[in-house]
Amino acid sequence: MMTSSPSACIELKEGTHFAKCVLMPGDPLRAKYIAEHYLENPVLVNDVRNMLAYTGTYEGKEVSVMGSGMGIPSIGLYLTELFRFFGVEAVIRVGSAGGLREDVHVRDVVIAMGASSNTGFQDAVDLPGFLAPTADYGMLAAAVEAAKELGVKADVGNVYTSDFFYYPNPNAEINDKAKATGHLALEMETAGLYMQAAIHGKKALSILTISDHIFTGEALSAEERQDSFHEMMEIALKTAVRTTV
Repeated sequence: MMTSSPSACIELKEGTHFAKCVLMPGDPLRAKYIAEHYLENPVLVNDVRNMLAYTGTYEGKEVSVMGSGMGIPSIGLYLTELFRFFGVEAVIRVGSAGGLREDVHVRDVVIAMGASSNTGFQDAVDLPGFLAPTADYGMLAAAVEAAKELGVKADVGNVYTSDFFYYPNPNAEINDKAKATGHLALEMETAGLYMQAAIHGKKALSILTISDHIFTGEALSAEERQDSFHEMMEIALKTAVRTTV
């Protein structure tokens, strides 16, 4: 018997399930790549709307991987259902980001300690003031340690999550302001991930690869993106294995 979420956006295949820890790239085809190249015995557990999800093992521990789509509304929907209806306890976002500061370079891995955002999502929380979404410290510490073991340069700090890929006001100078306030990188999902984890009492971490730099114009080639992706994925998988849920 298949298990379906109330929105019918997730429908588990008969006899399948999600692991307690799920890796979430934005692109569902990237989820397929991760499952086929990193997990042992991956099984397709969801393909509704082609948002592919798989469960397999890594170093003997069960891990799932599922696409999130782009932006907070998309990742927020899937996170809510994974947390509420499918027993998921921890999520690691693995994605790309644009570098902001001079000391952040393409190919760097950024581990997001916290995430500022221009999203209106936090208004629904109805918390007086502002919700400050942060990573789970245990997962963050595990990721930093994994990066050291692998010899990968990892920058740790805040990122800026924007609801806009194409900002409607070209004079807003949002990139300059995010840089001036110390944000390492710009992306579109991390704040939503951390907010949803806080709301549901779950664990979350965002690990990003700098694929281009907002100010210098530097960008990775396709081959370089692939190499950097492997570094990020190894950190994420080792973190998943070490996460207690």
